[in-house]
Amino acid sequence: MDTLTTPKAPVETPRVRQTKRRTLSMPRISTLAAAVVGLAMLGFAVWSLIDLRINLATLVDSFDNAVAFLQRIVPLDFPPLAETVFLIGQTLAIVIAATLLSMVLSIPLAFWAAGNTTHNRFTRMGSRAFIVSMRAIPDLVFAIIFIRLIGLGVIPGVLAMGLHSIGMIGKLYADAIEQIDEGPRTAIKATGARRLQQLVSGVVPQVMPSFVATAMHRLDINLRISVLLGFVGVAGIGKEIKNAIETLNFPRGIALALIVLVLCIVMELISGAVRKTILVPGTTDHRVGIVKLVHRVRNRGKAASAAPQPAPARVGNGVRLSVPLSPSRLRRFVSAGVAVVIVAASLDFVAGDIFDLGVGGGSLNLWPPNTGGVPTEQLMDALFTTIKVAFAATALGAVLALPVGALAARNVAPRLWLGKLLRMFIVCVRGVPELILAIIFVVMIGLGEVAGTLALAIGAIGLFGKLVADSVEEVDPGVEQALRATGASRTQVFFSATLPQAMPAVIGHLLYQLDVNIRSATLLGIVGAGGIGYFLLQASRVREFGTVSLITLMLFGIVMVVELIAIWLRRTAGAKS
Repeated sequence: MDTLTTPKAPVETPRVRQTKRRTLSMPRISTLAAAVVGLAMLGFAVWSLIDLRINLATLVDSFDNAVAFLQRIVPLDFPPLAETVFLIGQTLAIVIAATLLSMVLSIPLAFWAAGNTTHNRFTRMGSRAFIVSMRAIPDLVFAIIFIRLIGLGVIPGVLAMGLHSIGMIGKLYADAIEQIDEGPRTAIKATGARRLQQLVSGVVPQVMPSFVATAMHRLDINLRISVLLGFVGVAGIGKEIKNAIETLNFPRGIALALIVLVLCIVMELISGAVRKTILVPGTTDHRVGIVKLVHRVRNRGKAASAAPQPAPARVGNGVRLSVPLSPSRLRRFVSAGVAVVIVAASLDFVAGDIFDLGVGGGSLNLWPPNTGGVPTEQLMDALFTTIKVAFAATALGAVLALPVGALAARNVAPRLWLGKLLRMFIVCVRGVPELILAIIFVVMIGLGEVAGTLALAIGAIGLFGKLVADSVEEVDPGVEQALRATGASRTQVFFSATLPQAMPAVIGHLLYQLDVNIRSATLLGIVGAGGIGYFLLQASRVREFGTVSLITLMLFGIVMVVELIAIWLRRTAGAKS
């Protein structure tokens, strides 16, 4: 008779048990270090808010100034219709030409920077370093340099925004290339195709939707940047706003700012519609959309090959192949035609200014860097003030943007109309350039860092709020549904299922917002919002370009440190997960 025996568990030696206990109980040193750095940054942000005296009492005390300012700008003074149309056309031409220039320059840089298309490490790292450098150098510095070399007008704005945009477009393009499905490229390579043919046929079709979506997003950003560059002499609406503010003609300045607001909102809506059209519905991430698009095309190809094919209609000795012109295809053709016409008109407008190159320009001596007579301690204090403004604005902006962004997500909003209303609110806030907000707060509160902090904090609702809403919508709905099945309330589902899934992405977006705020805090100093931007503008006005170089190097160092910390924190969080 067979006896049923229970298998014995493997005997663990003391060494194995000790190893297991050490693995489970001892956290990773990198995780602890990341937590300490994160808490230190949060503590510095809170201290900055306290040190800058950002509180409700400051806003209450400025209420009378706000009322007086509103009475002063009413009625608004809009330019004549012909002048308004010309300024809008001029501004859009500069923005479109600059974005196109950055696309043309970013595409080869992205292929050189991507690990799967460039095996030479030095080429890859060099391209990545150049892309990061373009992002770290403020576009205002580029504008100052080109205005000095070329003179006032359109071309300095095109070159400044075009080069600075490489920092964003080149990075996102390289990321998109590294995330492609290697299957099509491998299949093309197996046919004996050369390297260039592999890239054109196997890589470009996959990344093209992401390329276009990124360009549209940058076009929206450059429209707001053009207002800032007008304060150093770049043509367009921004320059007219600067002239109005300097002459204390606030009704004209605010009227022009409203025109910019409408343009930014329209551009945001067009950009969003284009991204939804070219990307796969149901996702807001370019890389995920590309992968799904490739799989969808493959599945369609397999289904088409398996299905019986109708006989083609023959005409004479040839074969007539026709594709029905559906309404969607017609809309795409019309949209593409309109886009080509707009780009051609913009390039034609910008080309007319090329013949004036060199008029009003002069020599430029950027080396060696020097203080230009300004005490070094004063420059360092101004730089530290800029960092405090950026951290304080990021913390305050997160407090304002997190609830707005979360409630704007479809899977969190208690009512559909509330989510759409908050989405539109985010678009409207995003359409207001931070420079305009800074000018308004300077008039209401006075010169200083408080105005710049509040302007950047409100501006964060537009960017950080949108990123939070997108991240919350992209969480796995299965976890939420499982928790709802247990009878959990909407609040419990959000804090137990939705927020934990979205938190890594939200932290990454918060670090990106800090990086943006450091550069923006520098630029807002030109309108009296405090920080080192004031010294940057004054150095350019008195032609102390050695001081411009010194301030640029200081900013470059700060931005690179923040960039490296952000990369390290994201990698640590990814390794932990």
